[in-house]
Amino acid sequence: MRVHLLDGTYELFRHFAVIPAAQTADGREVGALRAVLGSVMGMLEDGVTHVGVATDHVIESFRNELWPGYKTGAGVPAQLMAQFEPLEEALRALGIAVWAMTDYEADDALASAAALAAADPRVEQVVIATPDKDLAQCVRGTRVVQLERRTGRVIDEAGVMEKFGVPPASIPDYLALVGDSADGFPGLPGWGAKSASAVLARYGHLERIPPSADGWEVAVRGAARLAATLVERIDDAFLFRDLATLRDDLPLFADVEETRWRGPTPAFAALCAELDARRLGERAVERAAAVG
Repeated sequence: MRVHLLDGTYELFRHFAVIPAAQTADGREVGALRAVLGSVMGMLEDGVTHVGVATDHVIESFRNELWPGYKTGAGVPAQLMAQFEPLEEALRALGIAVWAMTDYEADDALASAAALAAADPRVEQVVIATPDKDLAQCVRGTRVVQLERRTGRVIDEAGVMEKFGVPPASIPDYLALVGDSADGFPGLPGWGAKSASAVLARYGHLERIPPSADGWEVAVRGAARLAATLVERIDDAFLFRDLATLRDDLPLFADVEETRWRGPTPAFAALCAELDARRLGERAVERAAAVG
């Protein structure tokens, strides 16, 4: 079996940015919600059998307590935020496994689900359907891969090396040095993608980098300055690495078969009617009949 894992929050943001607004009869904005449901329905019609969707039930997580500048819900349009919980409800009605995160993030759920699924010998491959660079740390050979749905590009471990210049295990260290503007932490001054990948390709992790550039066995422009910055800001570097490290031990399911799609619940048709998307309900029933 092949298990597909989807970042529902990312999908909502992605569709909200490009899909025209659409309201229900009672004035609720549902354009992005309907688009995400249609996208998931398309995955099922394309033959996906096992699928789980992780969502940020709230934007904030335990990481906000570690770093005050970490991302929050500030600035998220109210019309988008209002679709978070209805999406979770609709996906569950469709019969999809949903992991709605509060203390943790959707990315932590994806990492945990990937680890659980990959540990099952019945699973041929785990596909994490998100372009988020954080999730590159979860890639394992060709068994756990990332899928960029917009381009169709599949990134395996060799692809991570090609894209970042470091293996998956070094992605948190890489992000600690270069920062992650999407998540709200800056990295270390002077460190960029080229310098971080060159040094980490040689040493792997922050604590293995020699404190003096004289000991570096790699040529990097401004090495002395970068080494000094790392020594001066090492506590920040370790904190940023902790922020970038996804938690992969959440007990999301006891058996990977819990992610098998078995058809919509009786509530889905009525929900689709409320969303003025009756055809989605019909498609779900047709697909369920086709897969038995």
